[in-house]
Amino acid sequence: MFISPDSLAAFPDNPCLIQGNRVLSYADLAASARQFARRLPFRRGLISIEMAPAPAAISAYVGALQAGHAVMPVPLADPETARRLEQRFRPHASWRRIGGRWKLLLHENPAPLHPDLALLLQTSGSTGQGRGVRLSAGAVTANAEAIAEYLRIGPQDRAALILPLHYSYGLSVLHSHLARGASLWLAGQAVLDPGFRDALVASKATSLAGVPHHFTLLESVGLDDDLPEGLSCLTVAGGAMKPQAVRRWASAMDARGGRFVVMYGQTEATARIAWLPPERAGAAPDAIGQAIPGGTLCLRDEAGREQTSPEAEGELVYRGANVMMGYAETAEDLARGPELDELATGDLARRGPDGLYRIVGRRSRMSKIAGLRIGHDALERALAEAGQEVAVWGDDETIWVAAADPSDGLAARAARLAGIRKQHIVIVACPDMPRHPNGKIDYPALKRLAAPAQAGKLQDIFARSFAPRPVRRGDSFAGLGGDSLQHVEISLLLDRHLGGLPENWEQMSIAALEDRSAGQASRIPMPVLARALAILAVVVSHQTLWPVYGGAAAMVLLLGMSVACHRREALVQGDAGRFLRPTLRVLVPYGLIVSGYALAWQQVPWASVFLVGNAALVTPETHLMLPYLYWFVEAYMQMNLLLLAIFMSRGAREWLRRSPLAVGMGLLGLGVLLRVTLPEFRPLPDGRSQFSIPWVFYLFALGWCVAVADKARQRLLVLLAASVVLPAAAWLGGNWHGSWIKYLGLLALVALLLYVPQVRAPRVAVRSLLHLARAAFPIYLLHRLVPEVLMPLWGIDGGTALADAVAVAGGLALGLLAGAVQAWLWDGARGLPRHGRSTPRPMSLPGRKPKGHRSTAAPSP
Repeated sequence: MFISPDSLAAFPDNPCLIQGNRVLSYADLAASARQFARRLPFRRGLISIEMAPAPAAISAYVGALQAGHAVMPVPLADPETARRLEQRFRPHASWRRIGGRWKLLLHENPAPLHPDLALLLQTSGSTGQGRGVRLSAGAVTANAEAIAEYLRIGPQDRAALILPLHYSYGLSVLHSHLARGASLWLAGQAVLDPGFRDALVASKATSLAGVPHHFTLLESVGLDDDLPEGLSCLTVAGGAMKPQAVRRWASAMDARGGRFVVMYGQTEATARIAWLPPERAGAAPDAIGQAIPGGTLCLRDEAGREQTSPEAEGELVYRGANVMMGYAETAEDLARGPELDELATGDLARRGPDGLYRIVGRRSRMSKIAGLRIGHDALERALAEAGQEVAVWGDDETIWVAAADPSDGLAARAARLAGIRKQHIVIVACPDMPRHPNGKIDYPALKRLAAPAQAGKLQDIFARSFAPRPVRRGDSFAGLGGDSLQHVEISLLLDRHLGGLPENWEQMSIAALEDRSAGQASRIPMPVLARALAILAVVVSHQTLWPVYGGAAAMVLLLGMSVACHRREALVQGDAGRFLRPTLRVLVPYGLIVSGYALAWQQVPWASVFLVGNAALVTPETHLMLPYLYWFVEAYMQMNLLLLAIFMSRGAREWLRRSPLAVGMGLLGLGVLLRVTLPEFRPLPDGRSQFSIPWVFYLFALGWCVAVADKARQRLLVLLAASVVLPAAAWLGGNWHGSWIKYLGLLALVALLLYVPQVRAPRVAVRSLLHLARAAFPIYLLHRLVPEVLMPLWGIDGGTALADAVAVAGGLALGLLAGAVQAWLWDGARGLPRHGRSTPRPMSLPGRKPKGHRSTAAPSP
């Protein structure tokens, strides 16, 4: 690796880090790095480091990497972001400033790491809510060497480091200069700070790297005409610079015998992907250039075909040794190996006849209004040609244009350029454009300020589902402790809002989901698909003689998955109220059903009121309990109470926190023990053991195991356990063909849930299945009313194929209707707006954080 002890030892006396009057040589850096590495009391782990532009942070960074650890850089002086990232990715230790002093903090339950993982960066602009980028040591080294090669960095060079070091661009400056024995001036001050130019002169820096906004600031203070004499190389990346600005800076640097280098990159490729040779900047100021040494670029169309024709356009795809291993949404992802050999950048590009690549837009920054595809970047550039900085974003109904001082004709000009009518344009006055630390426009922040109705859509979706609990933009579905019913409900609404479901959306914050583009692939999560097919099997099997056994059993298994995924944390914390809160979504409609039967019978079914009808204390004929159909609700509640009892002790909860799969296997053992004893030796009368906890708890436990098995070895263990337990259940269940169909089908379901997280399907099928899954519980409660109550009233006799079809279709339709009505009434009861579209309206913003700004999302109670 480029910062190995041997590589640093190659330049022992060279100056390395300059901060004020303090100069650290490469030998000093190596000694400090060794000292830090000795403080880490473990072999290999993830180290979170506050990447301040200071020797203490850089020495720790180098020392951790040299000792074989992986590093997660966190932003300077932002303890809240550091806390969120540490909670999410579970580092072994943290090195950050507390009360002005550097401290090493050790953490419990660190995440396991893949041997190749060296660096965990966050996607550009993210503050603990974006996606983690897993980078290997080889990727970091390859990118550093490539940058050092095309920039011709040597030991005599000195970089003015003004970029944040938790940002991939800033780290690439550090890496490429350490790779060549060059030095770095740690500026520690902003371009606009008084005395910056004098400090820059005193530093004797030969190069300066910045984002386009940095160069705008340099111009604003006159430094474009007054740069220090020794500054011979300027580099720009981190966003598109206007062509006229590229020409101006390239010309200025050429006149003084220097170089101005335009670069393009992404965190997912460690830092750099392309560079524009400085001698070509004047003729091609709109280009990102050519691939960096060791990499290649190509273009692909929407069908994935490579475009080789002259003037071809398509998505820019990069191949090279610096491509990331993959994304990381949670700590568990850090154990995964390399998953990519190329990077689809998401940027639309054109290859010109000069062989250079030009970015023409962003795949995700696109609207389709009145049948026209409108690129936000293209419209932004076209409007900016009039000399006014603007920011453009939109959806398939509206285009928003933000400008510091919008002219009267801006809306008409935007509409004319986009080819749409003026009513689709909303102009926003924003004198202080919000930006990320890297200088790029912060579109999510701008959307939140400029269009609260738009930005509040996703928060409103979550608020509807979790009310009256307060919901904030930093919350995620998993963090809020959602249950299976909420999972399906929100899946459906996100699919509608985003045009598809992002992978691992449950772990993503609402803010991160707002940043995701529309047009996700048409996929349905396997648990949701299983839920839809299970309720369909229940309805069909209850009406016909078709051999579609096991629907209810599959739903018990899915319940176990839901509790393990969404409510395990409440058990760990011993929070019974939080753990039981989701059961209200089951008990309220069930209570209405009980009330309906009580009114019809003129008698209260007490066994069902107390949820013990499945204990065979009475029969439905006495009207003291509901029909056997409703055993599922009783068993569901009983299993919830059983779990609370099991994890009542602190020791059991600690075991659950440390080893959720071991706990699951223990629950499975308990379930198997119950199944082979009580139903076999003390069966309930009339075959009613099949409705009891001893008969089904092992299925619940098996679902738990499926949910928490996140490694290959664990998944194999669960599949092997299911391969033993389920055939044994088939044999105990009567050893007849229906029993074997049921339990072998469940075994296939377990395999699919373990190894197939999502299934591609046509969009219409995905949405239909999501609707069916969301209405699964109302369908379960109501479907038998169609053949047993409504069809006799309509004079439809049973026993025919037509009657069966009417009963099945009618039962599904009744449940779907009830589910929709329930959601509508539920929103109204909680004071939330009904589902619908919000109407954008023009607005003016006084600045970045306007006082009195209100969101249209549901208020917190």
